Amino acid sequence: MKTIVPTIALAAALAIGALPILADNGNAPLAGLAGQVRHQLVMIPYYSVFDDLSFSIDNGVVTLSGDVTLPVVKQDAQSAVKRIPGVTAVVNNIKVLPLLDSDYQIRRAEYRAIFGYADLYRYALGALPSIHIIVDNGHVTLVGVVNSQADKQMANIRANSVPGVFSVTNNLRVAERS
Repeated sequence: MKTIVPTIALAAALAIGALPILADNGNAPLAGLAGQVRHQLVMIPYYSVFDDLSFSIDNGVVTLSGDVTLPVVKQDAQSAVKRIPGVTAVVNNIKVLPLLDSDYQIRRAEYRAIFGYADLYRYALGALPSIHIIVDNGHVTLVGVVNSQADKQMANIRANSVPGVFSVTNNLRVAERS
């Protein structure tokens, strides 16, 4: 009984704290077609830190782009977006990256180099990390959002420290502060 009451109180506090996030106020991230497409893409089961998906919408036609490590992610993205009400067609321009052992080793090393660094570890937390590492034939591209210019530069330095990498393109964006 002593552990049940605090557990129930904690669950209630968490539920009450989540109410503003779950409330539909018209400005919610899932309010429009773009929000629904984004939601479907991030819910793909094998979408990982080593994949990058993006999209554009033009009069109900959704154009998917990006790079993925598994062909199933490309197929699942198209299938998921096609089912959304209001989507009239899907153009799938997603590139499936080559399955090279050297790229796989670079992915692992990049992950350790970036997220193993104490100041960047927080970007690995959560179901979908905010920094994505794309490796294509030894060329690395960093995509995502970080909190500061210093974090962007540190991720670039850490990515460049991995042996066997031909080049690093840093496409990280710094989050706007409101």
